[in-house]
Amino acid sequence: MAEESRIMSGQDSPLEEAVIKVFRCAKVVKGGRRFSFAAMVAVGDRGGRVGIGYGKAKEVPMAVNKAIKDARKSVCQVSLNGQTIPHQSIGKFGATKIMLIPASPGTGVIAGSSARAVLELVGIHDVLTKVYGSTTTKNVVKATMDGLLKLRDPQSIGQIRGVAVEPVKRW
Repeated sequence: MAEESRIMSGQDSPLEEAVIKVFRCAKVVKGGRRFSFAAMVAVGDRGGRVGIGYGKAKEVPMAVNKAIKDARKSVCQVSLNGQTIPHQSIGKFGATKIMLIPASPGTGVIAGSSARAVLELVGIHDVLTKVYGSTTTKNVVKATMDGLLKLRDPQSIGQIRGVAVEPVKRW
């Protein structure tokens, strides 16, 4: 599993990228095997913005570049509460469910490698996770994004309900 992170001085703002996993596919033909590659990549600014991308090509670097391009197109804003998440959330994709639980400062990111990459790039430092069902990398990453996009901060909920909300510090 190639997990590397570097800063891309790109179009809008500097987004860090992490290659979550490179997949190899083999097609058997008369002369032997033909290999193609697919890459799953996450990009984020560690400040509440994150996106995931998937790219396929005949060579690994081209697949990674396509995935980065795809990830930059899908960057979304995520609600955070300091260095953790505002409330518990369950993300679902396919046969995968991931539970994201806020944690006290100093806990760290307790997650598997595929969910960890996304959570660290969004800027979360303290969170607990538990994956139920399929642990396929693609499904876990997409379920993690689903769980992150379901997060809401108390101010936005209060605004929807028409109620004034005082900020409360948990820890």
